[in-house]
Amino acid sequence: MKLDDFDFHLPEGLIATRPARPRSSARLLLAQGDSTRDLHVRDLPDLLGPGDLLVLNDTRVIPARLTGTRSRQTPQGEAVARIEVTLLEPTADGGWKALAKPLRKLKQGETIRFGETLSAEVSEIAEAGLVLRFDATGEEFDAALDKVGAMPLPPYIAALRAPDEADRDDYQTVWASRTGAVAAPTASLHFDPPLLKALADRGVRFVHVTLHVGAGTFLPVKVEDVTTHKMHGEWGEVTPEAAEAINATRAAGGRVIPVGTTALRLIESAATEDRVVHPYRGVTEIFIYPGYRFRATDALMTNFHLPKSTLLMLVSALMGQDRIRDIYRHAVDSGYRFFSYGDASLLIP
Repeated sequence: MKLDDFDFHLPEGLIATRPARPRSSARLLLAQGDSTRDLHVRDLPDLLGPGDLLVLNDTRVIPARLTGTRSRQTPQGEAVARIEVTLLEPTADGGWKALAKPLRKLKQGETIRFGETLSAEVSEIAEAGLVLRFDATGEEFDAALDKVGAMPLPPYIAALRAPDEADRDDYQTVWASRTGAVAAPTASLHFDPPLLKALADRGVRFVHVTLHVGAGTFLPVKVEDVTTHKMHGEWGEVTPEAAEAINATRAAGGRVIPVGTTALRLIESAATEDRVVHPYRGVTEIFIYPGYRFRATDALMTNFHLPKSTLLMLVSALMGQDRIRDIYRHAVDSGYRFFSYGDASLLIP
């Protein structure tokens, strides 16, 4: 199974840099078996009903992009460098793994100041990045970060425009509650309160799980034989209540439908070969590619993914490689908007 098997041509004009407004007005490609229909996300209540369970990721994205300054005394006087930092994930001992540009301007032990409210000491430097220790923790850190940080837009959007105040709402789900992600579970961005109410009125039920999406979700696959790729780790939790709801749905003959690949990867990590989902708390590195046997998932709502990405491999595992090629060809030819702020698909094998 080669990396080129998951390539396709995507015109740059189809990369969405802003979301649809309202959220549920985004287009929805329904792929059910061999049939394909062009709809809108607001049509979901006509496609789902009693017995269906939507699995929602309740992670909350932090404003993980920071711009600060480093001051250093030299024989010529004070030297000030502008430093751009992207937080990646917290460390077990209270620090933060991060990327910094330009990394060569920093030394271990130096301090980066982010405005008047937040600063961090560089405690470690490595080729892949650094570890920072901030002068605030807990709620004080969250409040300071909210003041000085910007939303961590994906690289393919950040290359086209800078983040702004609108992204603080646009790049966050309406049910986000557990802080910890540096990337959004983007399929969930299509839901708004009126749509949630319409789905509930139809008898569709919801359950929340948590997967803190990391920056590793954007890392390219660098091996030609995709089966040798190693996934990045992300922390997640399926509570006993969530596991019970998923198992009860399956037992009653209903459909379990994760909203987004993050929710799907988490519940698949929590499921055993007998197709029972168990409570789960920890890091998952599950890599799903064609040949995988799904244990907990009956269908998937997701956006359109990057060529040669692990997420494209995941949807190919669910629908079949030839079928996904047809779906993506139809999406490109029909002008669907791609990636994080783009349109959605509902994939039903």
